[in-house]
Amino acid sequence: MKFLLWLFLLATGFGLAGCARNQIVLQSQSSLATPTAASPATFDSAVAAREIRAEQIRTGCIANRRLICGRVLEVATNGLVVDSGYTDLLRSPLGQSWVIPGSVSASRDPNRLELNQPASPCFGLVFLTDVPKRQKPKKYDYVVLIGYPAGQYVYRPMPEVEKPIRKFAAGLATAVKLKLQADEKNSPTEKSATRPDS
Repeated sequence: MKFLLWLFLLATGFGLAGCARNQIVLQSQSSLATPTAASPATFDSAVAAREIRAEQIRTGCIANRRLICGRVLEVATNGLVVDSGYTDLLRSPLGQSWVIPGSVSASRDPNRLELNQPASPCFGLVFLTDVPKRQKPKKYDYVVLIGYPAGQYVYRPMPEVEKPIRKFAAGLATAVKLKLQADEKNSPTEKSATRPDS
């Protein structure tokens, strides 16, 4: 009799444990079947979309890179305003450094146009950021560097005078980062999030 009672308790105990285990498995499967708004799948798709956009920007920056060769008009805390288009700075032996003293004789060809080709000389006023730290150019020095397009910069040559000019970054990663930030800042979702309620 004791043996039968022991078998009964043993069987019902394992049966309850099995039911509990099946219930846990079913609950975990049902929670996986219905993703929430903050699920990892949603996060992963947003990250993937951002990475795809960053790669598109990177490809565009490489295709539209320009050779900035010109005179420094302003030294700002985060870069240089350069009057680019002094292509005779490319002559030997000046090309040994990215900074060329302002005492060097240089001129620009007024009839030459900027070509829409990678690494072609850039013409006109530009802002150049992310310049190398190993040398500090002074106002009216010359610089020769490859620049990657990074948006626009508002140049203020005089008080109350603002002139939007092209911005370039000497580093490709910096150019991609700046353009990606500008994209996200100007995206419709960002604008609607920052729009005050009426």
